[in-house]
Amino acid sequence: MNAFFIGLIFLIAAALFTTVGILFLPLFLFLGLTLHLLLILAFVIFAIWLLGKIIIFVWENFVNK
Repeated sequence: MNAFFIGLIFLIAAALFTTVGILFLPLFLFLGLTLHLLLILAFVIFAIWLLGKIIIFVWENFVNK
């Protein structure tokens, strides 16, 4: 009888965690999309900065020669 109740408690806990996970799914999707967009924005800003540094470096080499 003990094993039955332990198994029943385990199944209830698994169902509870599954329900909580399903309820948090939209939040996780939103956070994933937000992180994805922030990383893209950071990469674009870094690429623009790097392009500017390269242009300044090349320009100074042409002007100083």
